[in-house]
Amino acid sequence: MHATLEGGAAFAYIKAELQPGESIVAESDAMSSMSADLTMKAKFNGFAKGLLGGESFFVNHFTNNTSGARQLTLVQGSPGSIRQVQLQGETICLQPGAYIASTPDVKIGTRWAGFASAFAREGFFKLTASGTGTLWYGAYGGLLERMVDGECIVDTSHLVAYEPQLKLKIQMAGGIFSSLFGGEGFVTRIEGRGKIIIQTRSLDGLANWLNPKL
Repeated sequence: MHATLEGGAAFAYIKAELQPGESIVAESDAMSSMSADLTMKAKFNGFAKGLLGGESFFVNHFTNNTSGARQLTLVQGSPGSIRQVQLQGETICLQPGAYIASTPDVKIGTRWAGFASAFAREGFFKLTASGTGTLWYGAYGGLLERMVDGECIVDTSHLVAYEPQLKLKIQMAGGIFSSLFGGEGFVTRIEGRGKIIIQTRSLDGLANWLNPKL
């Protein structure tokens, strides 16, 4: 399978070329276009991932049952960046809504994320992607990779993905006065050593910017 990310950082999409016998699993409504003779089957995604993990209850399996290469274009629901990750047996934690697609050998599950994640407006549960294969995930805005070695502060609704050994804690951005009147409120303290992916924009921020103008 050959897949590339097109469209630039602001409006990224996945352009995949499936060889005979190859498949991609994608979130419901992620398909933008596909070759007419690709086979698409909707399968139940499970209550845990649909109800608790912030994803859809069904996923689509796209399979090339022809004798030649076929094209598939996948997008995410909001404008922003997409990352393509090749998993080699490791696990990545994703915030609800970040998952877009994966190859069939990648296992998507859910784990309890804790009250800190919920207060950070990231949800009580997190998605996990593990196994061997290709994973695509994205978020609104650009995606920045950071290496945590000790502690790091991330604003609420900006954490997209992180390695499972990292611990999340909720706290106020500063003192009570600074947190309430400085516009930051609660933040997420990340502790440990590992990689995190943060988004440069948040949908909450967009909503707060739009509301006074409507």
